[in-house]
Amino acid sequence: MTAIDTSRTVAVVGTGTMGQGIAQVALVAGHPVRLHDAVPGRADEAAAAIGARLDRLVEKGRMAPAERDAARARLLPATDLAELADAALVVEAVLEQLTVKQELFTELEKTVADECLLATNTSSLSVTAVAGALRNPGRFVGLHFFNPAPLLPLVEVVSGHATEGDAAERAYATVLAWGKTPVRCADTPGFIVNRIARPFYAEAFAVHEEHGVDPATVDAILRESGGFKMGPFELTDLIGQDVNEAVTRSVWESFFHSPKFLPSLAQRRLVESRRLGRKSGRGWFSYEEGAAKPEPHTAEPQDAPEYVVIEGDLEPAGALVDMIREAGIEVRQEGEDAGTRLVLPSGGQLVLADGQLSAEFRDVVYFDLALDYRSATRIALSAAHDVPAHTLAQATGLFQALGKKVSVIPDVPGMIVARTVAMLIDVAVDAAAKRVVSEADIDTAMRLGVNYPQGPVEWSRKLPAGWAHDLLDLLHGRCPTGRYAPSLALFQHSLAGAEGEDAS
Repeated sequence: MTAIDTSRTVAVVGTGTMGQGIAQVALVAGHPVRLHDAVPGRADEAAAAIGARLDRLVEKGRMAPAERDAARARLLPATDLAELADAALVVEAVLEQLTVKQELFTELEKTVADECLLATNTSSLSVTAVAGALRNPGRFVGLHFFNPAPLLPLVEVVSGHATEGDAAERAYATVLAWGKTPVRCADTPGFIVNRIARPFYAEAFAVHEEHGVDPATVDAILRESGGFKMGPFELTDLIGQDVNEAVTRSVWESFFHSPKFLPSLAQRRLVESRRLGRKSGRGWFSYEEGAAKPEPHTAEPQDAPEYVVIEGDLEPAGALVDMIREAGIEVRQEGEDAGTRLVLPSGGQLVLADGQLSAEFRDVVYFDLALDYRSATRIALSAAHDVPAHTLAQATGLFQALGKKVSVIPDVPGMIVARTVAMLIDVAVDAAAKRVVSEADIDTAMRLGVNYPQGPVEWSRKLPAGWAHDLLDLLHGRCPTGRYAPSLALFQHSLAGAEGEDAS
């Protein structure tokens, strides 16, 4: 299916930030663009704002003056929907209310030609439901751009239950021709990004609520060990707590109150108190003038142990073996059994987070997963209250000798990075198994839509087969609410991975 020709008109209804951004994308791609807004004068204001942004592109050398002038000539405000009659594509970016959108598209259907594509930019409503009031829902798709639309490359192309294949492919080809990176998705709560990303926020909030780990430390661990660009506390302060909580609640309700997507009570209290983040001056953190930036908990310097004993193959933390040797610490290797265990001179053990508690064992300190142990600048340790002080000191000193800052947190099953990554993998694999979206598009969406260091499916392939399933299974045994119960899809994925490892 070919893209809509650039000679054809693209109409945008709704001229807020997102509507303006989508209009600018279509305009720069070469289309005539018509802007409409129900509020008189708004379309003219939006056209002027887009023109000003084009001026800035010229000033920065990103657009030639002649291109700007031609684009401005193609941009026309429309005072009435009837002026959109010749559009080949109409994209809606109005209020996130189902009845408002349905009424708009019902009127548009009377105006535009039968072959005109109709698209909604909704991020929270069902594409199927919006199209439900139409005479011809087959030509209706979701085109979910990310803000700011001119800059962010990702667009989720969402097929409703009645969307025809040709319509979805035409929309996909058009977005691709606009220089964006489209990903295909069936109509599911949250689509791709807002569905898959929920555990990134939820697990951080749960660790804070249930175990008292402060937000600055959680953020630092996910950034400096997990490789994420921002931690969930600072990120939701940037997004707006009301916006983020509303998306979480919408996904949770749409999945019939599944414990997998349970909202956070602590975040609800922030919203109720109007501590919405940067825009209100305070959220998880304070943004008031003169407010000190909270620092993560970082352990005091400790002496490195003279030696460690490694039992098993230490995967997926195998890089630590060479790193320990390079730090001048003697490495003694014992045993052939698979496992992730280092024995310290104290007799205590260092074990990679596996979903169990330190309190279940004698003298065990857990350490967290890292995206890359060499490049990680911080490692989290977790220990029960009765772990001897000298064991915790030796564990801390070991990682400090490797050039890492160390954050010691309470006895948290699955710790922070490990449980977050395992949950992301579970939700992603489940979505792919249900044919909501392909594994490749999941990874693309999560890298481009929320700037993850790698997609969850890609992450799962770099970890031992069954790692995420086994961690969640153990975590579920300690928190049997259903939230951590591994999906059937993850179990099957683990089996397939194990068979692949055996074959190799």
